[in-house]
Amino acid sequence: MTAPAPGDDPPRPTGEAPDPAAATLPPELAEAARTLFGDRLDLAAAYAELLATDGVVRGLIGPREAPRIWDRHLLNCAAVAERIPPDASVLDVGSGAGLPGLVLAIARPDLTVVLVEPLARRTSFLVEVVEELGLAKTVRVFRGRAEEAATGATGVGPFSADIVTARAVAPLDRLAAWCLPLTVRGGRLVAMKGASAADEIAEHAEAVAKLGGGEPTVRRCGVGVIEPPTTVVEIVRERVVNQPRVKSAAKRSRGGRRRAR
Repeated sequence: MTAPAPGDDPPRPTGEAPDPAAATLPPELAEAARTLFGDRLDLAAAYAELLATDGVVRGLIGPREAPRIWDRHLLNCAAVAERIPPDASVLDVGSGAGLPGLVLAIARPDLTVVLVEPLARRTSFLVEVVEELGLAKTVRVFRGRAEEAATGATGVGPFSADIVTARAVAPLDRLAAWCLPLTVRGGRLVAMKGASAADEIAEHAEAVAKLGGGEPTVRRCGVGVIEPPTTVVEIVRERVVNQPRVKSAAKRSRGGRRRAR
């Protein structure tokens, strides 16, 4: 999860202007949306429109994803809120366009959320969305890698939280190495996963234990509300262990440039 140097972000896609109507809540999902967002459904709708317009233009959401923002992204993420206790602190690692961190902040105003994201174009979008939706009192954006958030290497932090979330970031062993140091002892990593969740647990449970995590558990969120339910893997941070520093994908010199080979 290595942050690129400033200016390394890929160019924004060009093409036809996205259609805001793509973010319209489908009637068949209205009941689920009301259940998950309650009186903050209008705020969720405003976020959906930002994803379907600016999010597409800036390359955070693919154009083909725009019509599926509600079922594949917003409702899928909002269902995870049932696994988070009241008034908890949340760190969302690899937040991207704000999934699931911003969705959780919208659905649960009792939470305090830090969005951890290394890419400049993504953090710029997140900062703008937080301001536009009026979430600045409960949501903070941190530009950097998970390791930097945990150690305060950038001069900001270190951060820790009751719950650390991640969505489609990495296999469970690497995810635990990044996220457990951000989790308070007794807190939980709640990782959104797909059909391979059980296989990942079987493959990486030993590595998770060495990192101080308890036995990973599969949970289904939103049962009876959304179909299919959201699958998450939960890991309690049982012990604090000394971890080796995660190496960057490429070595850099003191000046920040990659060394010539």
